[in-house]
Amino acid sequence: MSSTKRDSWASRGTFILAAVGSAVGLGNAWRFPGLAAKHGGGTFLLVYLVAMFVMGIPLLMMETSIARKFHKGAGESMRGINKKVEFIGWSATANAFVIVTYYAIVFAWVLLMIVYALKFAGMTGDATAASQVFENATQTTWDVTGYTIPIPMLIAFGVAWLLIYYCIRNGASSVGKVVKYTVFLPVILLLAMAVKGCTMDGAAEGLRMFFLPDLASFRDPSLWIDAVGQVFYSLSIMMAIMFAYGSYLEEPSNLAVDCVVIALADAGVSILSGIVMFSTMGGVGMLDSISSSGIATAFIIYPQAIVNLTSSGVFNAIFGMVFYLMLATLAIDSAFSIVEGVSASVADKFHLNPRKVTKWICVIAAAISLLYTTRAGLAWLDIVDNWTNQINLILIGILECFAVGWCFDTNKVWKQVNRNTGKWKMPRFWFVNSVRYVSPIALAILFVWNLYDLFVNKGGHYGYALWAEVLGGWLISALVFAAGFIIRLVVKQKKKKGFEETEIVWIEDDEV
Repeated sequence: MSSTKRDSWASRGTFILAAVGSAVGLGNAWRFPGLAAKHGGGTFLLVYLVAMFVMGIPLLMMETSIARKFHKGAGESMRGINKKVEFIGWSATANAFVIVTYYAIVFAWVLLMIVYALKFAGMTGDATAASQVFENATQTTWDVTGYTIPIPMLIAFGVAWLLIYYCIRNGASSVGKVVKYTVFLPVILLLAMAVKGCTMDGAAEGLRMFFLPDLASFRDPSLWIDAVGQVFYSLSIMMAIMFAYGSYLEEPSNLAVDCVVIALADAGVSILSGIVMFSTMGGVGMLDSISSSGIATAFIIYPQAIVNLTSSGVFNAIFGMVFYLMLATLAIDSAFSIVEGVSASVADKFHLNPRKVTKWICVIAAAISLLYTTRAGLAWLDIVDNWTNQINLILIGILECFAVGWCFDTNKVWKQVNRNTGKWKMPRFWFVNSVRYVSPIALAILFVWNLYDLFVNKGGHYGYALWAEVLGGWLISALVFAAGFIIRLVVKQKKKKGFEETEIVWIEDDEV
């Protein structure tokens, strides 16, 4: 058994910064503006904020408070709730592992584009050439064909994984040192880009589109589906991350207030990203070009806007580098937080040294992620991302809410949330009703909608070869939900050699 003392955050502020860094990621910078453009700007913003308060904040509190109670990762924390629901924590952990294998490559793409943004200097006004920079850099085939790895991609891949490991190598200690810079830097860069965007002719039209609600959009059911989905994707819940981060909290922490701060910071960065995107695209007359696909927006459409910002190619290139540097600082926090979520679950379950577990998770995940560096990588990433987010993540959320809300006493978790609070406490009706009713029902509707869209609207075919969708989609989903049962088999075999599971029991605290 490892004798390594469990990590803890250096301060309350460090925890908040780390959690904000995990929550604020690429989805804030490109998915949020794209969905806002799809659903009438202010209409989406309003529904998103309602979903954040009604569902996002309570579930963020739920995961973090349970982890603080047990000081364990997702798998062991769920076992502490009820031994029969431990598999849910392992499904979240397995899904997170799958996500980090491709998220790291998106990070590598962004790093690559920081360098390739220099090409924008010679493309002033040439939107077509700008839109092809990413395609040429990655040599993507846009399909599951072509498995050679371009040298630039291989270099970016190596740099991305080295940076991820460097940030997470010493757990909470090294994360705390990194987030002091990586959380504030993207905000500063976003503010600089917002100033530029808002001073452009046509920016006002973009901002009106972003902030003013389109009442007709409220009738579109996909608005509500997308807004709820964005909240869950953005807050890093249901991904084992907040269990890991919550497990490093000291007992006196004020979770009720801290989680509200984290959620508001996440929403704030999303809104700031929307201001940047809509003002800039309005300024270059490309508001109709904003796509709900984050990859298309960031790597194909936005470069077209960059080369039309000014008549100075040098300025445009610098602006492009700043934009991709901003994305890189957003991506790295999310990437290493996912690794930490996986590492904490494995280390806690098998009494292993967290540092060694983290190293091996990075090595294994990096080996798998080589697939996404190939010319077919973008297509595989699209397939795997669709199933991990649209199927796995939503189902895990439903199961988590069911486990806490119906297989356990939700009031106990609510009391845990309100430990050490001051004047403001999380209202019981808000927390309990969200965990037991509102959130699982909303997630169930989202899950059914996604299946309806796949099987009815798309004929059960996502758009690639069926064999690829089976391997990258359904097979991975099956393995994700089988992870907990696989872990039980491993534990059973290890017990024959003397392994003992840690006894985890929820004991009521004296102070509430």
